[in-house]
Amino acid sequence: MSPDEEIPRLFGTNGIRGIPNDDLTVEFSSDVGKAAASYFDSPIIAVGRDTRVSGDMISSAVVSGILSSGTDVVDLGVLPTPALQYYCKVNGIYGIVITASHNPPQFNGIKCVDKDGTELERSREEEIEKVYHYREFKNAAWENIGTYSRASGVIENYISGVLSHVDADSIRGKKLKVAVDTGNGASYFSTPYMLSVLGCSITTLNANPDGKFTSRNSEPKPENLTNLINLMKTGDFDIGIAHDGDADRAVFIDENGNFIDGDKSLTLITKRAARPGEKVVTPISSSDAIDEVCSEIGSELIRTKVGAPIVSRTMIREKALVGGEENGGIIYGRHQYCRDGAMAAALVMDLMAKEGKKISDLIREIPDYTIVRSQVHLKKKWEEIMPSVSKYVQGRKTDETDGIKVIEEYGWALIRPSGTEPIVRVYGQSKDGKKARELNREFVDLIEGIQS
Repeated sequence: MSPDEEIPRLFGTNGIRGIPNDDLTVEFSSDVGKAAASYFDSPIIAVGRDTRVSGDMISSAVVSGILSSGTDVVDLGVLPTPALQYYCKVNGIYGIVITASHNPPQFNGIKCVDKDGTELERSREEEIEKVYHYREFKNAAWENIGTYSRASGVIENYISGVLSHVDADSIRGKKLKVAVDTGNGASYFSTPYMLSVLGCSITTLNANPDGKFTSRNSEPKPENLTNLINLMKTGDFDIGIAHDGDADRAVFIDENGNFIDGDKSLTLITKRAARPGEKVVTPISSSDAIDEVCSEIGSELIRTKVGAPIVSRTMIREKALVGGEENGGIIYGRHQYCRDGAMAAALVMDLMAKEGKKISDLIREIPDYTIVRSQVHLKKKWEEIMPSVSKYVQGRKTDETDGIKVIEEYGWALIRPSGTEPIVRVYGQSKDGKKARELNREFVDLIEGIQS
C-alpha cells in the first residue's frame, strides 16, 4: 500500500465486525492480532470470546498472530466482554475480545481493549489500521515467540468487583425471585453465578452456551424475549433479566411481564446513582427523560454521538461516574468505564432492596417517554441518502451531532447509519406514544422511498 493512499477503515463503532471465512478469514484475523500486538508493544495480551460457533477459529487465529510478534497471551476463555475489560483494568494489560455482541450468529468480531479496561479509542484503532495496511508487523525470532497460558477465577473475581459497589447483604435479605435469560451467550454462567451469590431464587432460560443462538436472537428486544416475558406473567417472580450475546447490556422485565425499555432503566439508575453537581453522559439517542432527571437532581447532562466507546471516553474526560446508552448499556464509572450488564442488573436489584419497592413502582417514578425504534436495510450508501434527508427536513430544527436529529416541540426523530451493520436506525421519541410512532414512521417511509 502506498503512503499516499487513504488508509481503509477496519474498525467500526464497536470493533471489527464481519462474517467468518468471508470478511473475517483466518489470515485476516491473524494479521489483525499481529497488528494489534505490534502496535501495543506489550509483553502480554488477554484474549477472550463469546459463545459463537466461529469463536474458536477466530480466537485461535488472533492468538497466533499475537504470539508471532513475540507477545505472550493469557486466554480467559468464554466470558462477558465486561469481565475481560475488568481483568485488563485490574491487571493493567491490553485485551482483545472476539465477539459480535448483539449481531446475529453468522457474524463475529474483534474488539481491542485498553489497559484501563476501556474500549480502544478511535485514534489508536487508526494506528493499528496503519500497521495492518503497511504490513509493519513485528516478527519474533523463533526463540522469542510468545507463550500461551490460561487464566482461572476470572469470572469470580469480576463478579466480586461488581458486588463491591452494591449492598449485597441488603439484596440477600430480600431473597429476590429472579428469572434470567442469557440467550445462550457469554453470560450463561456469570449472571446465574452472581444471582446465586446474592441469595436469589433463580430460574434460568437459555443458560447454556450455544453459538448458533438457536433459542432466540441475541439482541434483547421484546420480540426476542417472549419466553421470558411469558414466564414473568405467571406472577411468581420479582424481576426478569436478559442479556445480549456478550453481556455488556442488560434489559429488565417487571413482575407483571412488562418489558422495561433500556432508556427507562438508564434513567432510573441515573436518578438514583448520579449526585448533585456530577456530570452524566449519554448519546443523542437517549430520551429527554434523562434531561428531566438530571435537571431535577442538579446534574449536568452531556450528549454525545452514539457509541459506547465515545460515551465512556467522554465520561473519563468529564469525570462523570454515571452514563450509558438507551439500549440497556449502563456505564457505571465507580466500577469501570464500559457497558456492563452484570453491573446494571446488580444496581437495579440494589435499588429494589434498599427502597423495598417493586421494579414496576420504581419505573413509575421516572418521566414517561416513548422511543420507537426501527431499522431500514441500506440498499445505497448513507452518504448517497443523507443529502435527500437533509433536503426533506430543510426549515425544521435539526441536530447533526450523529446522523440527523429532527426536533419538534412534542418530540424528535433521529436517523443515523449503524456502525456495525448495513442498516439505517430510525428513532421516534415523545411523551405521546402516538406521536413517537408517527415520527418514526415518517422517516422510515422517507428512507424506504429514497431507496426505491
